Amino acid sequence: MISDVSASLPWIRGRILIDGEIISKGYAMREVYSQCSEDGQQVLIGETPNVDANTFMLAVDSASKAWNRGQGNWALARMEERLNALSVLRGKMCAAREMVCRSLMWEIGKTWTDAQGEFDRTIQYIDDTVEEVKRLDRDSSRFQFVGGLMAQIRRAPLGVTLCMGPFNYPLNEVFTTLIPALVMGNTAVVKIPRYGQLLWDYLLEGFQDAFPPGVVNIINGAGRNTVGPAIRSGKIDVLAFIGSSSVANKIKSSHPNPHRLRSILGLDAKNPAILLPDANIDLAAAECVRGALSFNGQRCTALKMIFVHRSIAKTFNEALVRKVESLKCGMPWEPNVQLTPLPDTAKPAYLTDLIKDAISLGAVLANPEHGGKVEGTLFHPAVLTDVPLTAKIAIEEQFGPVIPVHTYDDLSEVEQYIVESQYGAQVSIFGHDPEVVGPLVDRLVNQVCRINLNTQCQRGPDVFPFTGRKSSAEGTLSVHDALRSFSIRSMVATKQDSVGKTVVRGILDKDSSRFLTTNFLL
Repeated sequence: MISDVSASLPWIRGRILIDGEIISKGYAMREVYSQCSEDGQQVLIGETPNVDANTFMLAVDSASKAWNRGQGNWALARMEERLNALSVLRGKMCAAREMVCRSLMWEIGKTWTDAQGEFDRTIQYIDDTVEEVKRLDRDSSRFQFVGGLMAQIRRAPLGVTLCMGPFNYPLNEVFTTLIPALVMGNTAVVKIPRYGQLLWDYLLEGFQDAFPPGVVNIINGAGRNTVGPAIRSGKIDVLAFIGSSSVANKIKSSHPNPHRLRSILGLDAKNPAILLPDANIDLAAAECVRGALSFNGQRCTALKMIFVHRSIAKTFNEALVRKVESLKCGMPWEPNVQLTPLPDTAKPAYLTDLIKDAISLGAVLANPEHGGKVEGTLFHPAVLTDVPLTAKIAIEEQFGPVIPVHTYDDLSEVEQYIVESQYGAQVSIFGHDPEVVGPLVDRLVNQVCRINLNTQCQRGPDVFPFTGRKSSAEGTLSVHDALRSFSIRSMVATKQDSVGKTVVRGILDKDSSRFLTTNFLL
């Protein structure tokens, strides 16, 4: 624990990692500002690399060389070797915990508690991945005997992976794609998120010490200038991207052979909450506030639209406003603070525009004294009631502290909204009547991938599948699913005759194959 979490960061001049070498010069830099200051003024806290397309391609070429069309040492390594490398990285990360968390707090406005939570959850994700790998390895060590054939089925890597994570969880979300990609034998290029950049500088030595040259390359630059050329080169085999669907579409369509690009995507969401007439209002209000405003609502799993039945609308809206107004706004190092400055200087104006648009269409700002007030980039949460479904706030993902509430009379109106939505991540249902909730679950399970009963939308625990329908996701992430997303099933088969058995037995006895083996991790 640092003695003074409000103490500003030491100046950081970001570096990059290419082909096992940490590079500190030879590329342009961009200033990094924190929005966390008592007077609302930006604070210059460091510089981050802003490489051009040529330098970015050096990282891609390094990963491609290490992959070597599947013949590289990392791709052919035993699983035990990969887990040993992961153990080295974990140790180096833990030594850097304090400064990584402080960087998270200052650069993206995450509270000190939440910054520590993100780091610790990432370490837990590594530990859970190791245990899941061991289970997978044990299961894969068995032979199958079917139809006169004997076969061993294991998982093999896919190739060069481009990992691009979001600013709201710039450590955890990147690691939930990077770690499974690496442990399954892929090589990687990490494009650092647009906010949450400086923390990576504290991790470079860990990656350098843990992995062979070229296996992990960490770099930063304007995505619009660097990612396109990298994808068009055809050297990227796997795209691990968490961001907007429009950007994902552009990236994927740039690949010369789109059918060969494996994509694992976490994209947009517009998660609704549905309050049925028998909803517990206090519980629903508390869960909706947590679901809508945790980390300022800057989460793909945040609740972004609330539907409340008219019979309880007045009571619920009043309870919602009371809970919102009780939240503490301030700097992320302050005790018990819950709303902090937004990292994006353009975001307050966008949120203000959403509020004005909704009000012009008949919505009501239910907390006018504080709702929507802006101090620097500290945006006081706003509650909008009677929001028409034609308002922008009902259609667009606000990704910020504005809570729109729509009053409904007929549940079919809510269902139509969800069916017609281009998003399909999650939904929360608040109610208790099994004759209503049960059929509603059946109708919504084909629209979203997670239904939360009387609780907020959320990602965890990480052992649960994390995915979405429509434009919300492609592929599935969880400790279990991610290992499979970043690999492909491969097998060795032979006839169950004396020749086949003799060859297989000889390989196993000599332990001459890293793939075909009955050894497994303990």
